[in-house]
Amino acid sequence: MHDVVIVGSGPTGMMLAGELRLAGVDVVVLERRESQGLAGSRGGGIHARTIELLDQRGIADRFLAEGTTMHAATFGGTRLDLSGLPTRHPYTLALFQNHIERLLLRWVEELGVPIRRSTEVTGIVPDDEGVDVQLASSGSLRARYVVGADGGRSVVRREAGIEFVGPDATRSSLIAEVEVTEELPQTGKVDERGIHGLHPMGDGTVRVVLTEAELGPTTEPTLEELRRGLIGVFGTDFGVHSPTWLSRFTDATRQAASYREGRVLLAGDAAHVHSPTGGLGIGLGVQDAVNLGWKLGQVVRGVSGEKLLDTYHAERHPAGARALKYTMAQSLFQKADPRQEALRDLLDEVLGRDDGAGTLVAALITGLDVAYDLGVGHPLLGRRMPDLDIITPDGPVRVFELSHQARPVLLEFGGPRLDAAWTDRVQHVSATYSGAWELPVVGEVAAPTAVLVRPDGHVAWVGEDSAEGLTEALTTWCGTASR
Repeated sequence: MHDVVIVGSGPTGMMLAGELRLAGVDVVVLERRESQGLAGSRGGGIHARTIELLDQRGIADRFLAEGTTMHAATFGGTRLDLSGLPTRHPYTLALFQNHIERLLLRWVEELGVPIRRSTEVTGIVPDDEGVDVQLASSGSLRARYVVGADGGRSVVRREAGIEFVGPDATRSSLIAEVEVTEELPQTGKVDERGIHGLHPMGDGTVRVVLTEAELGPTTEPTLEELRRGLIGVFGTDFGVHSPTWLSRFTDATRQAASYREGRVLLAGDAAHVHSPTGGLGIGLGVQDAVNLGWKLGQVVRGVSGEKLLDTYHAERHPAGARALKYTMAQSLFQKADPRQEALRDLLDEVLGRDDGAGTLVAALITGLDVAYDLGVGHPLLGRRMPDLDIITPDGPVRVFELSHQARPVLLEFGGPRLDAAWTDRVQHVSATYSGAWELPVVGEVAAPTAVLVRPDGHVAWVGEDSAEGLTEALTTWCGTASR
């Protein structure tokens, strides 16, 4: 029996596999694809908080070396400057999914995670002790827990009986990577249907995005459908041929009613689907994985009870719902309509002011505003820990460097000496820091005397010249006390 079976080796599945391996868990990934290769480059782009999470694991530089950083994002028609956000990564990274998957695969291979390819999951049978994972090739696997990271049409979610709720699609778009024989238009086009464009990929192929005149079927589109659509919008099909990738997406928005049903959990697109507008999809899945991985690891190892898994849904479901609202709002502006253009102009006036309104939306897009509800207290509580340059007895270090092994960190900045329990699970570090403590949206906050940072980088406890509440926080997030 495996500790955990992950179904799906997309960005979410691989990030989760790496997190579980760091937690010392026996994990295996099941993937129906023969290789990690994708037909076409797919979507792309990750925002600041996702880059921070990769930085916390010591692998962000691999992604930054291959992508292009952009210090702006848009909402409606408003350009939002990201460069002033209080993060070491105040930008979006343009990098297609095929490259993101390749780099994550290299990381999980280094960690020794097994991936069983050409393995299709057809069903699951959970019971009180574990889950039987049924395979198309006959036979089954047994695991203590199963995580569905198998996309919007998740078999795991369906078999677990978890509802997938939200607004139906109102429009659909074709996306393709093809070759052409005619000269491309200089700019894209926006009409009452939506956005249309053809963009050279730099390798002889062209990426086409075309909003359909009517809501398309759930089947995969054909090259002939793409040709007809291009003629209807541009008057020519540009001689499109030799597609390497051809797909259809919609603005349907769905979220799992629960991210957990007993020993079955969901992450990434299996837990939420939405319009690709804004490029939030990959980042949301990675953030799910980093929130879940250490919690599931502690439960599997027996240092925490199953109640800890309930915090996964409690924290990530609201964060996902907020992001889905953003994608629905943003998608409204992707067609020519006088009423929507009036709203876009009004938003441009509001977000362009110097009173911080634009910063609020920028923090939402980048994921830097996520604050888990851990109770009343210091503004740091529940928010991501800033990547401070601190001084320790061993020399200078960045806070994120202390998280490379996905272990909790108890940081002391003076104040009363804290209990050294949980030493087998918690890094106890004394440090000094004389700079400002600044949080996205919130601004500067009072310097604490100590913080307990969870493996996902969120602050679980704040000391203010006192150890009050520390034992309770350590018990909640790090399990039974040890020495």
